[in-house]
Amino acid sequence: MFVFDRTKFFDAFRGRFGPLTQGLVDALNFLLDKIEADERMPTTDAGRRQLAYVLATFKWETAHTFMPIDEHGSDAYFNARYAPGTKVGKMLGNTQPGDGARFHGRGYVQVTGRTNYGKAEDLTGVPLLTQPDRAKEPDLAYDIAIQGMYDGWFTGKRITRYIFDGAAPDYVNARRVINGIDQADTIANIARRLSEVFLEALS
Repeated sequence: MFVFDRTKFFDAFRGRFGPLTQGLVDALNFLLDKIEADERMPTTDAGRRQLAYVLATFKWETAHTFMPIDEHGSDAYFNARYAPGTKVGKMLGNTQPGDGARFHGRGYVQVTGRTNYGKAEDLTGVPLLTQPDRAKEPDLAYDIAIQGMYDGWFTGKRITRYIFDGAAPDYVNARRVINGIDQADTIANIARRLSEVFLEALS
């Protein structure tokens, strides 16, 4: 398991991302507590880089708050974009009227669609298909994000496909774990800086 020097972590974070509010400190401390207790996280160089990419994804997907949020948009927007009859809606497993809004993106990585909510329900034992707002609960949101990224059930691609020991991390294509290559370069740059932050916090 990883163990981080919090003073070094926050000093390094500020040096690369700028000042921190107390809200950001609290959100990051929560995530560091979860990571340090998570036996699934490999404590290798690749594991550190994977972790950097995970948190870079959280940073981007939560509008830089590091807190689980709702996807931006109205019910009408979600129902039009993710409707059962649309290409995206079919891909997401939406089958019922209103599924687009019901299963819009929530959490650290914006878990979206009936299929992914069903997988998250199976993982956590929480009835997310009938109580989808619970996907924003921080403990649940963390477990969903980590499991989804490492097992590859968001898009069929695992983070270990792009970041592994013995090779330079492919932070750009790692975006395919979540959402094609949307904002891939931006998130890759965040991941590179976070990898340096974690390296300093572990030294």
